[in-house]
Amino acid sequence: MKNNSTKQFLGTDTRVIVLGIARMADAVGNSFLVVVLPLYIASGQIKGDFFGLTESLITGIVIGLFGLISSFCQPLTGRLSDKLGKRKFFVMLGLFLFMIANFLYSFAHSYTFLLLIRAAQGIAAALTITATLALVSEVSTEKNRGGNMGVYNAFRLIGFGVGPLVSGVLVESGPYTLPLIGTINGFVAAFIIAALAPLVSLILVSLFVKDPIDTKPSSEGIIINFKSKIPGKILDPIFTLGIATMFMSMGFALLAPIELEVNARLSQGPFLFSIEFSALIASLAIFQPIVGKASDIYGRKVFIVTGLICLIPIVLLEGMATAPWHMIVSRALHGISAAMVFAPALALAGDLAKKGQVGAQLSVLTVAFGLGISLGAFLTGYAIRFGFAIPFIIGSVLAGIGAILVYTQVPNHHKQTSQS
Repeated sequence: MKNNSTKQFLGTDTRVIVLGIARMADAVGNSFLVVVLPLYIASGQIKGDFFGLTESLITGIVIGLFGLISSFCQPLTGRLSDKLGKRKFFVMLGLFLFMIANFLYSFAHSYTFLLLIRAAQGIAAALTITATLALVSEVSTEKNRGGNMGVYNAFRLIGFGVGPLVSGVLVESGPYTLPLIGTINGFVAAFIIAALAPLVSLILVSLFVKDPIDTKPSSEGIIINFKSKIPGKILDPIFTLGIATMFMSMGFALLAPIELEVNARLSQGPFLFSIEFSALIASLAIFQPIVGKASDIYGRKVFIVTGLICLIPIVLLEGMATAPWHMIVSRALHGISAAMVFAPALALAGDLAKKGQVGAQLSVLTVAFGLGISLGAFLTGYAIRFGFAIPFIIGSVLAGIGAILVYTQVPNHHKQTSQS
C-alpha cells in the first residue's frame, strides 16, 4: 500500500495519531466501565433480577459480554469493511455507537438493559478495532508500518490505563452540580465522560482522516487460512502470528484474578498491587513505538521471536516473586518483552495480508489478543489451586511454544508469500 499523505506530526502520519486517539476513546470507555459497572450494580440502582442469578454472576456476565460479542463480530466487521472499501465509515459508526451506548448507561435500571447496552458496546468495538487497524496498515508502508502500529497501540494502552483511575475518582467525588442539568451522582458523571470521549474522537476522525485512495471494495471471500501455501511450512503465517499473540496476551491476565493471593504472598495492599498491574501496561505503552520503529529497520520476526523467548524467564520470575519489588520489576520487563511481540506482529500481519483482505486478516490477531486475555484469566483462576507458581509456569511454556511456532512457520521476508 502506498502512503498517499505526507502530513506528519513528530515523524508520524497524522492519520495514525488521530486513529490512535479514536482507539484510545473506546479503550477509555471500556476501562471506565470495568471499574464503574460492578459498583453501579452493587449500588442498588438496578431493580429486579435476571433469571434468579446471583449479583456476582450477573456482574461477571455484564463485564464479559463485551469481549465475547466483540471477538465474535471482529472477523465479520473486518470482512465487511474490506468488501465495501470504506474504513473511515466503520470507524465513525463504531465511535457513534460507543457514544450512544455509554450515555445510555445513565438510564439503565434493569439487568436486561445493561446487557443490551454492553452487547452494543461489543459491536461498536468490533467496528472500530478492525477498521482502525486496517487503516493504520493501509496508510503505512513496509518502511514505517511497525512504528505506526506501535504509536497506535500506545494510545490504546494509555486509554486503558487512564480510564480506571479517572472513573474511580469521578464516582467517589460525586455528586456534582452542573449548569442547566442540576445535580448528578458520580455514576452519571462517569457515563457522561465515557460518552464524550468517543464524541471528541468522532469529530477528529471526520476532520482529519480519509480512506486511502487505493482502498477499493473487494469481492474476496472471508477466509482464515490455517494451512500454509509456502513450501516447507505447515501453518499459515498470519494464523501463526495469531496463536503467538494469544499466548502473549494470556500472560497479561495471569495477575488480575489472583489479587488476594498475590497480596498475601507479597505481604502488600491494593496500592502496591495496582502499581504491579500498571507496570506492565506502562512499559508496554512506552516501548511499543520504539520497538515498532526498530522492526521497520531490522525486521519483524527477530523481535517477535526474541520477545517470546524473553517472556519465558520473565513470567517464571513473576511466579517466584516474594517481595513487591520483585513483581514490579518482573511486570515492567514483561511489558517490554510483550512490546517486542505485539507491534511487530501486527506490522508483519499487515505486510503479509492480501490487498482487499486487510481488515479480515488483521482481525485474526485482534481476536486472538482478546481470547488470550479471557483464557489467561480462566487459566490462572483454575491453576492457582495447584500452587502459586503453576499459572506462571504454564504461561512460560506457552510463550516458548509461541516462539517455536513463529520461528519455524513465519517467513523472514513477506515477499515470500506475496503470491500465496
